[in-house]
Amino acid sequence: MNVSTAVQTRKSVRGFLPAPVPPEIIREVLAQAARAPSGGNLQPWHIHVVGGEPLERLRATMRERVASAPGGEKAEYDIYPRELVSPYRDRRFQVGEDLYRSLGIPREDKRARLAQFASNFTFFGAPLALFCSVDRRMGPPQWSDLGMYLQTVMLLLRERGLDSCAQECWAIYPETIAGFLSIPAERMLFTGMAIGYEDREAPVNRLRAARAPLAEFTEFIGI
Repeated sequence: MNVSTAVQTRKSVRGFLPAPVPPEIIREVLAQAARAPSGGNLQPWHIHVVGGEPLERLRATMRERVASAPGGEKAEYDIYPRELVSPYRDRRFQVGEDLYRSLGIPREDKRARLAQFASNFTFFGAPLALFCSVDRRMGPPQWSDLGMYLQTVMLLLRERGLDSCAQECWAIYPETIAGFLSIPAERMLFTGMAIGYEDREAPVNRLRAARAPLAEFTEFIGI
């Protein structure tokens, strides 16, 4: 698979097969992804990968936690800006509507929408979970390094026929995840990621989020 194909076929998969991911593949991917750009070569990413029985324990923990604290814990950063303006607000609204439409969940069915959101915290049935944390002393430039590392991971997974879903929703349960993973106090949880093989029969996986056309976000000067 070439890079263009990996980019075009990567999407947020929200329904996975139970087939296990060979451990050597995830180790190779995470090691190769470390060639991602990093300002000053700081390499600020810290990664946890969870599978097998520990992942089942985490799922059980999260079912209880989501039930007892459905609004989450105190998030340590804003996943979205508090004042989200157009066109960003419109794009977020549209992808949400497209997601629930793919599942046949109408806007007024709040219970079904909440149940779908809660499935984030079981990793949509994926056999592997990844978490990324970062030293609290790092700033926005280093956080951008995290994004480049994680995007490289997702593209390398596609090269090997695997799929993923990056999940910043985990940031609303920082205490639970830090405790489960024994993340030291000097590090902050950034995001989670579900990893596995796409269930191509799952209706939710028919969704392919729209992207703005090139002319909407690009200016060419001198060319």
